[in-house]
Amino acid sequence: MHSRTPYIAANWKMHKTVAEAAEFVDALLPRIAATQSDVVICPPFTALAEVVERRRGTAVKVAAQNMHEADSGAFTGEVSGPMLVELDVEAVVLGHSERRQYFSETDEALARKVAAALAHELEPILCVGESEEARDAGETEGVLERQLQADLAAIDDLAVGGVVIAYEPIWAIGTGRTATPEQAQEACAFIRDVLRARGAAAEEVRILYGGSVKPANAAELLALPDVDGALVGGASLDPEEFAAIVDAT
Repeated sequence: MHSRTPYIAANWKMHKTVAEAAEFVDALLPRIAATQSDVVICPPFTALAEVVERRRGTAVKVAAQNMHEADSGAFTGEVSGPMLVELDVEAVVLGHSERRQYFSETDEALARKVAAALAHELEPILCVGESEEARDAGETEGVLERQLQADLAAIDDLAVGGVVIAYEPIWAIGTGRTATPEQAQEACAFIRDVLRARGAAAEEVRILYGGSVKPANAAELLALPDVDGALVGGASLDPEEFAAIVDAT
């Protein structure tokens, strides 16, 4: 049995005002006070400061949902690593499938972002995953290997241990479909094999499953040997549901 600490992240996407975020954190904290897992909340940029303040004195971490690779510059609408660090944010989600699909985020850009996050001591939560078409064509492993090799190209093998990998099959995000336990384990084990093959400390890397994780399926998914946690979307918007997923670890 591995000794990796479970990692449960709430990706709110474009949900929750500052007031709603404060209400959520106040409701969540008593429910998860006894957990030994790493719990991370990923609010929209406008609510980052409020969530950071509300969770002070607890073990809960805060992650941004994106960042630019440059420290500063003429990049209207973007937010940099130093800006996040100033807020006491500890982590950042990079390469979510929605960023790749709707905002044309490339693996080349992600390689720069992962390196920049690590340089600022922000923990990258790097998302990888295949489309329904790729899954049906038997290309899941090819897609995952291509994304991992490209997105981690700018960092050395020792630094890979500081990256959290989130496997999110695109066909299971927001669709209500969930990968079977066998599919989730197979993909997460393959990701670990890719990291191991490049000489990284693969046993240290925490690999999350993301894709319609709910209280009803969390325990089964989180019990898999190569699934070390979850990147939770819709179910993370309700403090009771999210706490139930944390409790499943």
